[in-house]
Amino acid sequence: MATMAASISTGVITARPRVLIADDQFDVLEALRLLLKGHGYTTEAVSSPAALLNVVKNSNFDLILMDLNYARDTTSGREGLDLLTHLQDVGNLPPIVVMTGWATVGLAVEAMQRGVGDFVEKPWTNTHLLEILGKQIEIGRARRESREREIERERAHSEAAHRAEAQAREIDEALAIQKALLPARIPQVPGYCISAVWQPVRKVGGDYYDVLDFGARNLGICIADVAGKGLAAAILMANLQSAVRGFANANTPPELLCDRLNELVRRNLTDDRFITLFYAHLDGEQRKLCYANAGHNAPILVHVDGSHERLDQGGGVLGAFDSLGYRAGVRQLSPGDRLIFFTDGITEACAPETGGQKQSLQPAAEEFGESRLIDLIVDRRHDDAEELQATILRTVGEYCHGNWTDDATLIVLSVDGRL
Repeated sequence: MATMAASISTGVITARPRVLIADDQFDVLEALRLLLKGHGYTTEAVSSPAALLNVVKNSNFDLILMDLNYARDTTSGREGLDLLTHLQDVGNLPPIVVMTGWATVGLAVEAMQRGVGDFVEKPWTNTHLLEILGKQIEIGRARRESREREIERERAHSEAAHRAEAQAREIDEALAIQKALLPARIPQVPGYCISAVWQPVRKVGGDYYDVLDFGARNLGICIADVAGKGLAAAILMANLQSAVRGFANANTPPELLCDRLNELVRRNLTDDRFITLFYAHLDGEQRKLCYANAGHNAPILVHVDGSHERLDQGGGVLGAFDSLGYRAGVRQLSPGDRLIFFTDGITEACAPETGGQKQSLQPAAEEFGESRLIDLIVDRRHDDAEELQATILRTVGEYCHGNWTDDATLIVLSVDGRL
């Protein structure tokens, strides 16, 4: 018989259902207990509305099977209806099946309106009662599972929201730290003007620049780009900045600095990471620029007559090879020169794709490119450093409609007529 009970209705019930029986007649309670026990149910019995409410508040059941009349010589079902009202205040209430020997259509309808799942008349038919209980327990378990899934979804959503908030706070803190690592004030020397801008595509990024004051009109100028974006790139950038400031001084040639940085980066970076870097030492008194380019976008030196050249002497990117032996480059600066250091976020900014064609036939988005950058600098070569820096950033931003795809960093150095 227990096997039969496990397959009642659709056969979904597999665990032993737990039923709370409420009736004021001992013989009814005992008959129901024996019937349900023989069909694989576990039961608990109470004989009053107060006892039922107390048990329901402290225990979990798959179903409540309850009478509507408790006081002797009452047949209205009012006690049961009032009890149903009180049960609505209990959270996670299981399905309810009511029983009465004085059933009327009105009483059944009113009971259903108060949350009852089904209605059984006394005396009952065992087969019919078991069928109703099985169906209601399936409904209750499905409802409970759905409620638990919803609770789990809400919990997961809440945890995801908390994680997102925590991550946002961490990124904001990382951004504040990264900004603090960049020069708060760019050192200036007589006869020159330097203007710089740093624009991460995300809140934090892998671009880096620095201007180091060595005294006696000597500056160290550095710009770099860590492969990748986000927090990982920002952490590498911070480590690089620390290393540059540790190694760089007025007596360290740029090529030696790059050698030392490459050795350090090679030991600490994974194979899929690398850093491009350009470092220059400016002798302001002699107007001489010594530099080494470690795989970075070659800065553009534009002269007052509109001619230009690229500063590309050096070697490969940092972190890719064990020993490179970087070469030094030297340039003599002249009044009216404009020197532009930049990362690839400037030249690789893309114009939006044109519409009106099938996606597969659309041309690839065109980058701003170095040719446009050179033409712009040549055309605006008489602007001072701040004006030229602002013009370049604005022009590129308009070209890509503000849809920057990579970190963008720019340094402009102008050479004045007098020292």
